[in-house]
Amino acid sequence: MIQVTNLSKEFTLTRKQRKELNTEESIANAVDNISFNCKPGSVFSLLGPNGAGKTTTLRMLATIYTPTSGSIEIAGIDAIKYPQEARKKIGFLTGSTGLYARLTPIEIIDYFASLYNVPNQQREERKKYLFELLNMNDFLNKRIGKLSTGMKQKVSICRTMIHDPEVVIFDEPTSGLDVITAENIIKLIRDCKEQQKTVIFSSHIMSEVDLLCDDLAIIHQGKIKHQGSMSDFRKEMIESNLTAEFIRIVQS
Repeated sequence: MIQVTNLSKEFTLTRKQRKELNTEESIANAVDNISFNCKPGSVFSLLGPNGAGKTTTLRMLATIYTPTSGSIEIAGIDAIKYPQEARKKIGFLTGSTGLYARLTPIEIIDYFASLYNVPNQQREERKKYLFELLNMNDFLNKRIGKLSTGMKQKVSICRTMIHDPEVVIFDEPTSGLDVITAENIIKLIRDCKEQQKTVIFSSHIMSEVDLLCDDLAIIHQGKIKHQGSMSDFRKEMIESNLTAEFIRIVQS
């Protein structure tokens, strides 16, 4: 379960940033008083154009950023007061996460499993499940620096999921990936749902949203513009397709 209440995040702008943004304001409201809930066993999609506040929101949920105000509850834990405890419940995947180029996938996964204090038997079970699901067995002992983008993303996914988190946060998980790797990630998201995990993801690909999403929120300029179930979204659409309806809401 994720419960977000009146969440806001402000950033102080440098002189260079104010010039680039053509503003005299010294404070930018990246996220402005938003609230939503994500339930176990369902997939919640956070949508919005670039710069809308999606990634900032997800990074606050993952305890990377500290909110300016508001509250976040992750699996019953106050994530602002107890970020380390909340972090144990979270798997966070983002396309910008780096990997150690000189290590192999096995070394990376074992390292992160040890950071999460995953017991040896559970570690081996999780590795077997994830390696087979993501079709990783052919490159487990190659150096990360020699792997393709898709292979690296699979390693990142495995690292994200090795401790079997209750809450999984995906930030543009299929961006820039080949069709087969993207399909592996979609299958993983479905498996998480079947396992009653709480899943939240952002995506620019509306076909993925339509395929996976149970509930959604559309964020623009740091504010929630629409929120509800995917079934209600489809019923209430004014435009002829999901992408056009998304654009209409953002621009309204």
